This record gives sequence, C-alpha cells and structure tokens, in this order.
Amino acid sequence: DECQWKGPFYFIQGADPQFGLMKAWTCGDTDNGDDEWGEEIKLAEQAVQAINKLNPKPKFFVLCGDLVHGMPGTLWRKNQVQDLKNVLKNTDQDIPLVFVSGNHDVGNSPTRETIDDYCKNWGDDYFSFWVGGVFFLVLNSQLFFDSSQCPELKQAQDVWLDEQLAVAAKQKCKHIIVFQHIPLFLSTPDEDHGYFNLEKSVREEIMEKFHKAGIKAVFAGHYHRNAGGSYKGLEMVVSSAIGCQLGEDTHGLRVVVVTEEKLVHRYYSLNELSSQGIEKELLDVLAKQ
Repeated sequence: DECQWKGPFYFIQGADPQFGLMKAWTCGDTDNGDDEWGEEIKLAEQAVQAINKLNPKPKFFVLCGDLVHGMPGTLWRKNQVQDLKNVLKNTDQDIPLVFVSGNHDVGNSPTRETIDDYCKNWGDDYFSFWVGGVFFLVLNSQLFFDSSQCPELKQAQDVWLDEQLAVAAKQKCKHIIVFQHIPLFLSTPDEDHGYFNLEKSVREEIMEKFHKAGIKAVFAGHYHRNAGGSYKGLEMVVSSAIGCQLGEDTHGLRVVVVTEEKLVHRYYSLNELSSQGIEKELLDVLAKQ
C-alpha cells in the first residue's frame, strides 16, 4: 500500500543527540570525559515534545546516527543508551522512529560484534522502507569509511544496495531518498577527504551509483553543523546536531516536505520548532497538491 503515491507528506530528520559529547567536548577529553549527559537529555526531550505537537503529524522521525557518545565497550555507553531510549519512548506512538548507525554507535572500525550490539538495541544497521510512493534507504556509512575488521559485512551491504536499487527502478517510485551518518561530502563533491566526509574514491563510486539510480537526496549528520551541496542533481544535505554544536548553528531538527516533483526542507532550532511549529510556507506546500 505504501508503494503508491498519495500526495505530499513530510518527515523530521535529526542527528547526533550523542549523549555525553557536550561534557567531553567542554573538558577536552572526548575519549573519557562523557560521564555526564543531563544537558543532552533535556535537548532530546525538547526535540520529542516539539515533534509531538506538530499538526499534521510527520510520517516518521529519523535519527541519523551518533545516538550516544560512548563508543562500543566504553564505561558510560549502556547508561547513555538507556537514557536515550527513555526519552524516545515518549515520542507519539503514531510517529515511527527510524534509526541510522553512526561511528559512535558501531565504532570507527566496526566489527561483527559491535554491529550486532547496535542491532540488538536499535534494529538493523541497513534496511529500506516505503512511505507514500517514496523509497527510503538507510545505510551503515561506517562500512564505507572503514570495513577492515568486517569486509564480508561491507560486501553484503553493497550487494543488498544494488538489489534495492533494482527494485526501486522496477517499482517506478516517485523519489529515492538515502539516510546515512557520514556525509558523502560537506560542500563540493571533489573536496579533500577528512574526518567528516568519505574518502574520495569511495565517494565517487557511491555518488555515481546514486546518480545513475536517480536518487534525489542523501541526508546525513556527523558534522555537528549544517552543510551540503550537490552532484549531478543529487542533493547532499548535512544537518546539525540535536546535541553538541561544533559551529554556529543551534540545536535543531530538519523538516523535509516531499512533493510529487521535489523535496523542500528547512532546519529549525528546537526553540523555534517548539514555540512556532512549521512555518506557513512549508505547510502551504503540503496542502497545495
């Protein structure tokens, strides 16, 4: 039923609630300084309350990785995970939650064990779903970043991705949209490789594959700032964090409206979304069709 286009809708994208980073960043110890996350709890609660108040309701709420700061096997991770679950279970039950794995969720060099642990807590590390004629793909971008400890899992995701793109081509979906944690690039497709984007040769291969498949947009987090650009009509949207900010942006969420022709999106601060909701201009786009 969800394979059919039924008119415009919207979803909410958040990224990097990353319980524990604010304290770790402030004290300059990002490896062991994550022993407090009260600030992030408040921000995540504010995000959930803001989403619950929206009318009409979003079709889903996707969190693009780095759910908590504690890496696999670290001291505070279990408590951080439990506290985030406690906040998220207050999300309106009519708004499905979609989880994307980040480097802090599966480790910078993930293993079968760290990915299994993530899946036990949050669900599959890659999967696809349909909403109203639009095909969504959730990817484990850490397998693109460093799969040296689990090459067979990277290969399995690659095979699966090709199969999914073949399905999408057959089904004549309105749009294909991708969610992952690490951006392909931050502003230009040929920028240098660094911590916050994918290695150039990997990036080029993925961008070309996505372009050929007609993918409209890739939504990511990881950068803790808003950024983005485009490659041959493929939009790269990088959203800042619900949690710790590393630039000038505010704690926030992105509202993404999907129409028959295009995607229209805007990043809102949590305060703005809580107090004013979605602006009339975006609501008009939803209502127009």
